[in-house]
Amino acid sequence: MFEDLVGEADLDGLQDRAYAARLGELEERLGRQPGSEELLRELVGWSTGHGDWNIRRIAVETLAARFTDSAAAREAICSATHDDVDWVAFTAIRAAGRHRLPEAVEHMIRISGWPSNFTRPGYARKPVGCGAAFTKKALLDFFGSRDPGELRALEDSHFADKHASVAAAVRERDLRDAVLVPAGPFVAGANSTEVGPFQMDSGDNPLRAVELPAFWIDRTTVTNARYDEFLADARGTSEFAHPDQPEDKDHTPAHRRDPRFNEPGFPVVGIDWYDAWAFARWAGGRLPSEDEWEKAARGTDGRRYPWGDTWDPKRAQFVASAYECDTPADLAALEELLVGTRLDQPDHPVVAADALPEGAGPYGTLNMAGNVWELTRTNFFSRSDMAPFFKGRRSSEFMNRPEAFHVLRGGTWTSPPVCLTTFYRGKDLLTDRHNEVGFRCAYDATGEEARRHG
Repeated sequence: MFEDLVGEADLDGLQDRAYAARLGELEERLGRQPGSEELLRELVGWSTGHGDWNIRRIAVETLAARFTDSAAAREAICSATHDDVDWVAFTAIRAAGRHRLPEAVEHMIRISGWPSNFTRPGYARKPVGCGAAFTKKALLDFFGSRDPGELRALEDSHFADKHASVAAAVRERDLRDAVLVPAGPFVAGANSTEVGPFQMDSGDNPLRAVELPAFWIDRTTVTNARYDEFLADARGTSEFAHPDQPEDKDHTPAHRRDPRFNEPGFPVVGIDWYDAWAFARWAGGRLPSEDEWEKAARGTDGRRYPWGDTWDPKRAQFVASAYECDTPADLAALEELLVGTRLDQPDHPVVAADALPEGAGPYGTLNMAGNVWELTRTNFFSRSDMAPFFKGRRSSEFMNRPEAFHVLRGGTWTSPPVCLTTFYRGKDLLTDRHNEVGFRCAYDATGEEARRHG
């Protein structure tokens, strides 16, 4: 009976030999069980939700052997390619390649990269174990080629519908208050040999030259008024949502009822990385990379602050102006000040997004030093674009994962001057929602725009 089969998946308390025997009995019975909808539902549930990884593995094997004509089974196999236990993931990956499951290709590319890249002669790569080997083989089995050029064409064909869908969803760029940053190199980072009284070393952003294409960037951080337009348009739809954002995600800012932060012209705060990503897509743009942000803030002459190389407290909203006090002399003094912060204090932590024009950067951007930290699309540790894959997990489950931290730039109203330099790198968990963090959007420039302003 089917109920007996379910009972065989209960392995609690079994010794090793009895455990192995029970697994063998379960596999043998599954092979004889009629291929019913009831069995399919049970196997799908086991493949992702059973507490014993061997049961998940057996469920994946059975789904692959008997139910690959079912969309639910294929989805379960795809999900299992990311199982935390290696042999469950390996089983799913091998099954995806053996049965050439088209839905699994995107999942496997996220593990191993594009076949047209890793098959290129001289492609730099390092051995990383069974998982990468299984995934590469499965992808090559699916596409049926090892030629990089042919593979690129096959990849393009495979994702043609997705490319078309993305292209159809592209929105007109909201450039009503954006400035163009011309193409070309700029001086990024800094040579810092003195960590200073705050023990903040900028050595993680070494001095270097970076070449960037032309792009547009918002003149100010996104305001509450502009963000409200997004909320009104996006309410009730997931059209602009990042694929990884939580199912029950609400883009409403956490601090929208706090009169110190909710004036229409103030920068929107209390949003997380997923909120900012969705807004940027709605606006026809994207979050800037940290290199784009830095070039927009400092131009091409390597300046320390957006306005120049000399610190001027009148040009930025920072800890001293927000708390109406002298600049803390060291980290201990700063922390002593900050622990006195209350729900209603300080009275005026932020200024309008278009305030302090004397602190403008070389392209006309405002408040890129102070007021609020600004989100970027760059991962703090890898320096590549963020690629979160945490859907269905609580923040506590990934808060120590490097993949979950994006770069912040520019400093905020609780920051000392050292954090307001154009090259200082901060970081934050992508699900955190602080009243110290906002963002601005970047937009691709057309070739004609780049030439006209070059």
